[in-house]
Amino acid sequence: MVWTMATFIGFTILVAVISYVKTKGDDQSTADGYFLAGRGLPGFVIAGSLLLTNLSAEQLVGTNGQTWSVGMSPMAFEIVAAPCCIVLALFAAPRYLKSGITTIPELIGLRYDRSTKLWFSIAYILLYIVVQIPVILYSGSLVFENIFNVSGILGVTKFQAVIILCIIISVIGSIYAIFGGLKAVAVSDTVNGIGLLIGGFMIPFFALSVLGKTAGGDGLSVIDGMRFLIENHSDMLNSIAPADSLPPAVPWPTVFTGLFFLGLQSWCTHQSFIQRVLAAKNLKEAQKGALYCAFLKIIGFMYLALPGVIAYALFELQGDQVSMMDEAYPQLVSQVVPAPLMGFFAAVMLGAILSSFNSVLNSVDTMFTMDIYKEFIDKDASEDKLVKVGKNVGIIFAVLTTIVGPLIYFFPAGLKTFLDSLVMLIALPVLTAVFGGFFFKHLPKYSAKVILALHVVCYGSFLLFLNSKFHYLYAVFVLLPVELLIMFIFNQRNKTKHPEAWVQKDIGAVDLTPWKYRWVATALILICVAAVYLAFSPLGIGTWSYTQPF
Repeated sequence: MVWTMATFIGFTILVAVISYVKTKGDDQSTADGYFLAGRGLPGFVIAGSLLLTNLSAEQLVGTNGQTWSVGMSPMAFEIVAAPCCIVLALFAAPRYLKSGITTIPELIGLRYDRSTKLWFSIAYILLYIVVQIPVILYSGSLVFENIFNVSGILGVTKFQAVIILCIIISVIGSIYAIFGGLKAVAVSDTVNGIGLLIGGFMIPFFALSVLGKTAGGDGLSVIDGMRFLIENHSDMLNSIAPADSLPPAVPWPTVFTGLFFLGLQSWCTHQSFIQRVLAAKNLKEAQKGALYCAFLKIIGFMYLALPGVIAYALFELQGDQVSMMDEAYPQLVSQVVPAPLMGFFAAVMLGAILSSFNSVLNSVDTMFTMDIYKEFIDKDASEDKLVKVGKNVGIIFAVLTTIVGPLIYFFPAGLKTFLDSLVMLIALPVLTAVFGGFFFKHLPKYSAKVILALHVVCYGSFLLFLNSKFHYLYAVFVLLPVELLIMFIFNQRNKTKHPEAWVQKDIGAVDLTPWKYRWVATALILICVAAVYLAFSPLGIGTWSYTQPF
């Protein structure tokens, strides 16, 4: 227990100290300095912050729980992120940096009009405050409670432990997001990212070692464990799921269609993701960051997917019972991680939770301040006033979401899943509005609003009536092309009335010279994606047999 607390406190303090040292003396009196880290982030910091913004403790538990249930097909969420990062680096980043934007709604306002900007800003902020941040708080707290038994240590109920953890996460995360600005968030994400890679890779290593010893191996236990896994559970190592699969499996036709579209909205238009790219010191560093992150996402399956399959094999060998998917990873961690290292692993998990929370909170502050307050409330606000407003509204948002977060405890598990899926009500129309705006140069001003309203009706109807019959990725696969087709029709009809094409202006915010090795990195990334899928397929170590969800 002493070692656990010592390593936990030690690593947590290390992150705080490094973040303080790296941001001490930075000018945060301007909007760019506070919201965009002075447009000075280097590539490796962008990569680390992108990785940690995307990754949460819920993913570690949830995705490994999914692979425990259905095999390796859910690893697609990690692998397909890599080509999405390529699109971010080669297509989206140059255009974002050219306009010198601070937020995605700001870009939508430049392409369409002020009222469209307001529509998307309000929709995004409400969704983040009511759904995304509370879910991050609750799920992160629950994961921490399940793995480390906080309620037992403190002698309180599970709900009380969730409340305590929500408050702790909110307070610590707010210190970074509100008082440190984007630079503090990005630096802490990078340090936590290093810890996560170390801590995350510990789990499959230790788990394979325990599996090898349990299976009676007589050589190197890690190799024995992998050999036992391949020889006895090759069906679970197959990432190719049937076309009619339902969640949590990922049907093979959706991997590079619906899932790819889903990835594009996350990696190319999600404010909390792309804000790191917008803060790059130049296009070269932005492209480096996105492409470095792509490599990190490819290897992510080793700690986000493989441990679930190892847990399946180990628990079956031991005769242990696991009744729910979300119990598999916590039970595996408690069995295989040596006691002296549990504190470090706890700190890594806390860092993953904090990163998701403070990244989204920082993005909400930015959108409210720059897209609503500056645009519609006080156009003449000084730089200092904008920073002050951002900090004050950040405190209000943090308090509100901390109140809502623990209440999810009383919701049915299915409702939480439904709340998570609500993000797509806004996210996909944003992708359509942004990419359609770049593709089609003669769009009428109202087109993005029409797409938003149409999508909410269509996707909302799918969630209500068809979600239990068809995988939601099929809905994404159908809706994005349909919405882009509608935009194409709007574009062609408006072209005759307004023949003058929209031209994006370069405001000279940063140097737009691209990274000279971007195409080499892109080729290597795509080769790695193909190699991983080939390895975890019937042509590699998997078989065609498919395990239905428990």
